[in-house]
Amino acid sequence: MQQKFKYLIVIMLFSLGVISCHEDLNQSPIDPDSFTEEDVFSNATDAQGALAKLYASLALTGQQGPAGQADIADIDEGFSQYSRMLFNLNELTTDHAVVGWGDAGLPDLHGQYWSGSNDFTEAMYYRLAQEVSFCNSFIDNAAILTDTEVAAYIAEARFLRAFAYYNLMDLYGSVPLVTQVTTELPEQATRTELFNFIESELLEIADDLKPSGSNEYGRVDQVAAWALLSKLYLNAEVFTGTPRYAEAVTFSNNVMSSSYTINTNDANGNGTAYDELFLADNNTNGAQNEFIFTLNFDGLRSQTYGGSTFLVHAAIGGSMNATEFGVNGGWGGLRTTKSLVNKFDVDVTTLNPNLGPVSNWGIIGDATPNGWNDPDTKMYETGTDTYAIYANLTPGELKFRRDGAWTVNYGDDTVDGTLEAGGANIPVTVAGTYYITLDLNSLTYAIAPFVGDSRGMFYKDGQSLEIEEIPTFEDGYAVTKFKNLDSNGNQGSDAAGDFVDTDLPLIRLAEIYLNYAEAALRGGGGDLGLAVTKINELRERAFGNSSGNITSGDLTLDFVLNERSRELYWEGQRRTDLIRYNYFTTDAYLWPFKGDSKDGTSVEDYRNIFPLPNNIITTNPNLTQNQGY
Repeated sequence: MQQKFKYLIVIMLFSLGVISCHEDLNQSPIDPDSFTEEDVFSNATDAQGALAKLYASLALTGQQGPAGQADIADIDEGFSQYSRMLFNLNELTTDHAVVGWGDAGLPDLHGQYWSGSNDFTEAMYYRLAQEVSFCNSFIDNAAILTDTEVAAYIAEARFLRAFAYYNLMDLYGSVPLVTQVTTELPEQATRTELFNFIESELLEIADDLKPSGSNEYGRVDQVAAWALLSKLYLNAEVFTGTPRYAEAVTFSNNVMSSSYTINTNDANGNGTAYDELFLADNNTNGAQNEFIFTLNFDGLRSQTYGGSTFLVHAAIGGSMNATEFGVNGGWGGLRTTKSLVNKFDVDVTTLNPNLGPVSNWGIIGDATPNGWNDPDTKMYETGTDTYAIYANLTPGELKFRRDGAWTVNYGDDTVDGTLEAGGANIPVTVAGTYYITLDLNSLTYAIAPFVGDSRGMFYKDGQSLEIEEIPTFEDGYAVTKFKNLDSNGNQGSDAAGDFVDTDLPLIRLAEIYLNYAEAALRGGGGDLGLAVTKINELRERAFGNSSGNITSGDLTLDFVLNERSRELYWEGQRRTDLIRYNYFTTDAYLWPFKGDSKDGTSVEDYRNIFPLPNNIITTNPNLTQNQGY
């Protein structure tokens, strides 16, 4: 399909508000090597190539590789790519990310002080408007074909148009609703009207899309329509004022009952199957079974300075070694705030009760929480004469003892993992969280660093947790989530290391698990026991075992929001989630440099949506700018 992108010639519309058309453009070309819509839509095979353009419009930026013949004017071409814009608008505006670059309009996003002339909010509007126009043209032209498979192609195009409108509605509120190529200036649709259109489109096309898992990788099927409905209904109260959580539960359950599965294949053998989702071979390493809708990238055949190329290069700086990420260098820009990092802190008080009942054995010493003073830090009974505890230790020493007294105690004379009654103190050299076990059957013990939630992938060497100055790359931890390495550690296909192979999931099954849990908690019905089971499925992948599992008592709305942050960070979800919780603009939740304040502050609630581009307002008198702008 990639080879056919250049053959699609459609009317290039740069906004929903400005449409131009001339009759002389409808004439057949004199050059016999030129392609027209008549050629592209002459049969189903050629139409499939045109369909590829609709997918490519979200992944790529023009007609000539990473730069040259851009789809959108007046902005750096690499900046204008869809998922890069999604990151800028939905992640950079939140606690998940900061960027050190000073490009005009970019610092405004994290500081939440953008205006109607912001280049990045404008570029995203144009990108999505272009996708709508491409889809409209395809749907109109493909309708003349009678081949049976074309119905599915049209359904895919309608899905992509609905997806574009979902983004427009989420980001900008009220925008024109255009479903056909026209020369008339369109009227502005309300958010409710947009919601109803998206809902009806997805419901109508679901049965025309291919069944679960039966389409080519990278193309949507019936489950994608259900998944987008799940997202739509979860946010319905924000979009329309009317909650639709019962429907969110229903369609989330449809997705969870489909052929898609959470990836559990630890292809690189590092103890977790989470990182496989963001490696260069995530189209084949098992991660693809979790991906419902993706943007596909290839370092040789579909090059862009957005997409995963942006996420990998831009997050490398400081003392980081770019070759460890499969690229030739870093751009020294993206980092995260302590608000995200701290969500991965280990809370031993919640982990320990899952081990078993409190025992009469404990640890004592200056390496332990209570030092050499009473009381001992109690261990938990995991079996007959076996005990364990998760504990935060500091450099020092410890011993095991029973009943808080020195009558029965054990140490290690030779520091070999075997115990002697009354033996020497056991040294701890590095502070951290540890999993400590005691086996009185064999008189052995282990003090192993606790890995915890492996989803927290941060580079800390030479980086400070606190951000004093955003432009300084060393201020804030770097994120190592995305790599251009396959599961065997090999670099992606571009030997030069410029462009990245890693595909980006726009919707994956893990998100739908979390949609189900939240909608159920918000009164949508469903099974809270099932919600706990599904979240534990994600956490067992993250922890490598059941140590991070939760119970029904842990399942609260704030827990789900934090779990969404841990599971989905840097995947373009965060702003939408914070708005749904009324945290995005208010002082109920603050993060560093929110509202352009070092410690964070609230901002006006009109910033829950972005402005329409000022030049669109000027050109189309039917449009009204969003309040506050």
